Amino acid sequence: MQNNEIAQIAKEYEEATNTFLSACEKLAPADLDKAKQDGWNARQVIHHLADSEAQSCARLKRLIAEPGSVIQGYDENIWAQNPTLGYTQLPIENSLALFKASRAASLEIIKRLSVEQLGNAGVHTESGAYDVRKWLKSYINHPKDHAKQLLAD
Repeated sequence: MQNNEIAQIAKEYEEATNTFLSACEKLAPADLDKAKQDGWNARQVIHHLADSEAQSCARLKRLIAEPGSVIQGYDENIWAQNPTLGYTQLPIENSLALFKASRAASLEIIKRLSVEQLGNAGVHTESGAYDVRKWLKSYINHPKDHAKQLLAD
């Protein structure tokens, strides 16, 4: 039987996934490359979310399997500007598939967590101490924040 806290986290995590995907569905192809006031266009945001979620899934697994691990940060702006990574040019379909797969894999792990595992912690190279509970709260908010960004003028 799943703990209420775990069930609530899983529900919020899944809702956040759907919020972002719903925002993506509302975009017209012409919207993908329109400049936004905050810098990134929709195409860049979608590629960023895919990479961020792939990193998050691996980090979640590390926190569960290897508590005390160092979680390596990365400079998302450098990734977004790197021409080889193609944030400004590549089609979004593969990134959407990666986002969906990473979120689905993480959700399955979340559903299997024990309450004790929510306290498993590591050290993020940029943000310091991070436990699973804090990590998941951050990754519940992350796609929702970017969904708002996608739909803003």
